[in-house]
Amino acid sequence: MATGGVKTLLQLEGLAMLAASAGLYRHIGGDWKLFALLILVPDVAFLGYLFGPRVGAIGYNIMHAMIGPLLLAGWGVMSGSHIAIAVSLIWMAHIGFDRAIGAGLKYATGFGDTHINHKSRMKMAAEAA
Repeated sequence: MATGGVKTLLQLEGLAMLAASAGLYRHIGGDWKLFALLILVPDVAFLGYLFGPRVGAIGYNIMHAMIGPLLLAGWGVMSGSHIAIAVSLIWMAHIGFDRAIGAGLKYATGFGDTHINHKSRMKMAAEAA
């Protein structure tokens, strides 16, 4: 569980990711209508929680880890695909926003258990005190 300065640093890192992604999106002349249309698409992964916390966490983490948009951006650069680059920047902006507000990658123990706020650990620590 991240607390204090470490949590703040993770959130500032997310804010920087959001700002850099949006700035690069503007720089490449991205269509802001497309940005508005796609910015929340990664949250469709929440539907995985209908099948339990393990499936939900896997789906959420696939859509909220940086490897996906970085691979897409790399492919976009290598292939010259402007749309792939634009989508990857929107995806990165979404992840940055989530990190900035303190939402992290999920553990299978429950929706609120993230790499930033592991509520199960917080509960165990409180019970032990």
